[in-house]
Amino acid sequence: MDKEKLKRSGQVLAPSIFTMGNMACGFFALLAADVNEYSAAATCILAGIAFDMLDGRIARFVHGESTFGVEFDSLADFLTFGVAPAYMMYGLLLKDYGIWGALAAFIYALGGSLRLARFNAIALTGQGSKTHFTGLPIPAGAGLLAAFVLLYEIVEQGQPVHALGPVMRLIPALAMIGPFLVAGIGLLMVSTIPYSAFKQKHLARGRNLKIVAAVLAATVLVYFYPQNAIFLIFVFYVLSGLMGLVIRRPKEPEQNI
Repeated sequence: MDKEKLKRSGQVLAPSIFTMGNMACGFFALLAADVNEYSAAATCILAGIAFDMLDGRIARFVHGESTFGVEFDSLADFLTFGVAPAYMMYGLLLKDYGIWGALAAFIYALGGSLRLARFNAIALTGQGSKTHFTGLPIPAGAGLLAAFVLLYEIVEQGQPVHALGPVMRLIPALAMIGPFLVAGIGLLMVSTIPYSAFKQKHLARGRNLKIVAAVLAATVLVYFYPQNAIFLIFVFYVLSGLMGLVIRRPKEPEQNI
């Protein structure tokens, strides 16, 4: 019996180590933003996304899913993908807009917290969809802001722009609508717009080939132009939900997370 408890404890601990890594990234992102090291803060947030992707997969691999893990993961996510990006964007851009900038940052953080609360509530019922999320996942929203900050810092420092120049020229325009960008992402997180979860084990052959081709193309872009490619990947994912509403009329929404 003791061996079984020890084994179960190890199964729960394994994914929690990656969740702690995620939380550490959020904590150090806050410290970096506090001393105006915004590129470092953005990098920490992106590293937190990597840890967040791993903890769930590790939990499923070792059969270590638990209520504790769900709650701990949400706390880490709120710090790294809710509080840290809002604080980073406020320090970098939004403070110049006074109370409106502060309100935009709060809307983002509030949207993230509500998104995570809804995720947990539905997860506890066991009714979550394997194909779609309801609303923009909070790591995707944080990833877009972090990738934006990396490119914004390059533009501000006057570093030379090579390939994917049009992407770089888009950054100042997005900076001008900073409050709308941040608040808009917060609202997308609490929306009911479906976003692909990429959890399906079995895909149609044609669709599977398209996904493989897209992944290969993204890998090549990330290798040669990392900041630009990461930004484009997050932009495409954020817009994919909105494009889905235009391309097809959604059916009655299913319960998903």
